[in-house]
Amino acid sequence: MEQLSNGSITANIFPSAPAPLKQPFVIGVAGGTASGKTTVCDMIMSQLHDQRVVLVNQDSFYHSLSEEKLKKVHEYNFDHPDAFNTEVLLSCMEKLRSGQPVSIPSYDFKTHQSIESASPVNPADVIILEGILVLNDPQVRDLMNMKIFVDTDADVRLSRRIQRDTVQRGRNIQNVLEQYTKFVKPSFDEFIQPSMKYADIIIPRGGDNDVAIDLIVQHIRTKLCQHNLCKIYSNIFIISSTFQIKGMHTLIRNVNTTKHDFVFYADRLIRLVVEHGLGHLPFTEKQITTPTGSVYTGVDFCKRLCGVSVIRSGESMENALRACCNGIKIGKILIHRGDNDGRQLIYEKLPKDIASRHVFLLDPVLASGNSAVKVISLLISKGVPESHIIFLNLIAAPQGIHALCKKHPMVKIVTSEIDASLNEDSRVIPGLGEFADRYFGTDNSKKYQPGLQISK
Repeated sequence: MEQLSNGSITANIFPSAPAPLKQPFVIGVAGGTASGKTTVCDMIMSQLHDQRVVLVNQDSFYHSLSEEKLKKVHEYNFDHPDAFNTEVLLSCMEKLRSGQPVSIPSYDFKTHQSIESASPVNPADVIILEGILVLNDPQVRDLMNMKIFVDTDADVRLSRRIQRDTVQRGRNIQNVLEQYTKFVKPSFDEFIQPSMKYADIIIPRGGDNDVAIDLIVQHIRTKLCQHNLCKIYSNIFIISSTFQIKGMHTLIRNVNTTKHDFVFYADRLIRLVVEHGLGHLPFTEKQITTPTGSVYTGVDFCKRLCGVSVIRSGESMENALRACCNGIKIGKILIHRGDNDGRQLIYEKLPKDIASRHVFLLDPVLASGNSAVKVISLLISKGVPESHIIFLNLIAAPQGIHALCKKHPMVKIVTSEIDASLNEDSRVIPGLGEFADRYFGTDNSKKYQPGLQISK
């Protein structure tokens, strides 16, 4: 294990060690009864429509009442922490956080019993835990990445509770008012309102506060784009994940995908990575005049660019780069993998003025990082500043990122996904197989003869 300069983060740089899976983003939403917690959760979920989001309700974890307690149900305090089976709640949340599916209990508010038909819940990118007391228990709080308290006027909450309990839960108004006076309000004052001090965000007016919801969703999106490695290395950039991108990864990773579909969806992903990479070029402000005679203030990107593809899989990315940068020069480098995972330079053909250009290094898979380190070291020896190199790939293994960032910390890495680890053969897991063979439809036993000309 290597300890970084801040003394608190450790990173394993050994290829044989598995990397941790990406943790879901857990949000806790608390507040008084009928404060609008569910509305807030629904609004967050609707805006995160391109992410996998699950909602876990604390109400599902009420203890079933015994026959003796059912006889005195009007004397039972449903707003007290002891009313919930927190042990089962913690178990379910821990499983979801570790990527395991769970069965959430189903609670019947008319019979006050947990019924047999539990609800299956699958792991997700975002887990929302909602309930009146989710911020009260320190163990539950520790599971959360973001803690929200919905603060609504007491009179509004009472009117909503009367409507909810009479219509949805079959209770009469007198019982609702008695329960509110005897249990709900005292429990709010003793347990719920004090938990507001643990909230990261307090939302006044609940679901009516559109500005607060928008800011929360924006923050969640930012955090979802951050892999744990992005917190260690500031030069790693992952394109924002959507269902479209996840779907394309599903297709190109599938062993049964045909060559035609593999090439089609790989090209789409490559184009997205290239476009994202272009956004990291230096630019200057520029004013132009539009056909309407109006002045538009925009930007002018750096024009001295070139690409360098790592033969042979890197050549699959050349067309996307040409489509984005008309007339760009593209050089080639061939690296041979020798014994003991060593790397040998076999062939290189680069633009003569490469030292004065920003370089897009093209290789769809970053595995151990040994080849990438070799290629980048060659580019630097040709006079290319390390900070002028942008490495574009589709998938990357944590071991390769550690190796590359440790050796060349100024090189920007732009990828579409970071995979879990490497296997004993230094192949990316889960990975997508031999990229070049699948893309070009060749057998890896056939030798490749590189061309001798720089692509124009």
